[in-house]
Amino acid sequence: MQFEDGFTRLIIHCNQQGGDEGAHTPAFLALSRPIVSQGFEWKEKAENLEVELQQCYKAQSLLSEQLVVEKELTELRDECSQLKTDLDQKIKEVDLVLSENSELKAQLEQMTTKANEAEAENKMLTDRLMLEKMKDAERLNEANALYEDMVQRLRASGLEQLAREQVDEIVRRSEEGAEFFSQSNIPSNCKYRLNAHEGGCASLLFEYNSSKLITGGQDHSVKYWISLSPMIIDLLLLQAAQTTYTLTGHTDKVCAVDISKVSSRLVVSAAYDGTIKVWDLMKGYCTNTIMFPSICNALCFSTDGQTIFSGHVDGNLRLWDIQSGRLLSEVATHSHAVTSISLSRNGNIALTSGGDNLHNLFDV
Repeated sequence: MQFEDGFTRLIIHCNQQGGDEGAHTPAFLALSRPIVSQGFEWKEKAENLEVELQQCYKAQSLLSEQLVVEKELTELRDECSQLKTDLDQKIKEVDLVLSENSELKAQLEQMTTKANEAEAENKMLTDRLMLEKMKDAERLNEANALYEDMVQRLRASGLEQLAREQVDEIVRRSEEGAEFFSQSNIPSNCKYRLNAHEGGCASLLFEYNSSKLITGGQDHSVKYWISLSPMIIDLLLLQAAQTTYTLTGHTDKVCAVDISKVSSRLVVSAAYDGTIKVWDLMKGYCTNTIMFPSICNALCFSTDGQTIFSGHVDGNLRLWDIQSGRLLSEVATHSHAVTSISLSRNGNIALTSGGDNLHNLFDV
């Protein structure tokens, strides 16, 4: 319509310009009709094209959105694929860990079983060892009893009486029993060598009425020797004959030892660490420790086995109770250190010797 109106105005304008030209108005109108009709078609086509263009824009917009969505979907798919791959890998790792855990658990069960078996076997071996030790101790006791019986028989045969007649290798021929005179033989060689202590032995003595020996040395230990008699060695193995109990507990040189005449299971020792220790051989450890500032140089059991006499470097003689470790009595005996102590057979007289070159007798 705008095109037609514009064309009509153009013709009117031409008519206004000249009268002659107005005569051509019908011709112009005739010519204009196809152009107008064509203009309408072009306009309609333009409008259709514009609509199509709008639709194209909309389609392009939708396509762009779809492309964006598809791109995001593609990224999400890739991410999901990667996550799935990671998940599969993690699952494989978990399966591997579970497999290793199962293997370790099986190995642990095997090791536990072996440990239980080893513990049971160790207990069985320990029981066997204790049984063998008990048998060895019984055999040793039987051998000691046999030896003691042999000693008693020897004493009964008069050998002990003959030994009493010999004093310092001189036989008193004028005394009773001179008819049993026998030439004394001085030993020409050593029958036994015992590696008792490292650094030397400071004190030793035989058990009362026995061949058992107790020693104290500079290696801070006290040793109890079962037997040194050739008779025992003939009956037992040499290793059994030289079996010792080693008692450890002192921290310095052991300088004095003694064994109870009442109970041979009790041993007492003194050392330069300032202690006096009472040992129980049946238990195998120290049952009491007596401490005193003055070092004990010499000691001995009383005849009843309940007290201990000790001589110290301060010159005093002391009497101790072995059960409580209490000091019962004390007396100044020497101006210098006491070096040795000896009791009479009835236990009523104590003889001490000191560094002041004196021997003192005390009525206990």
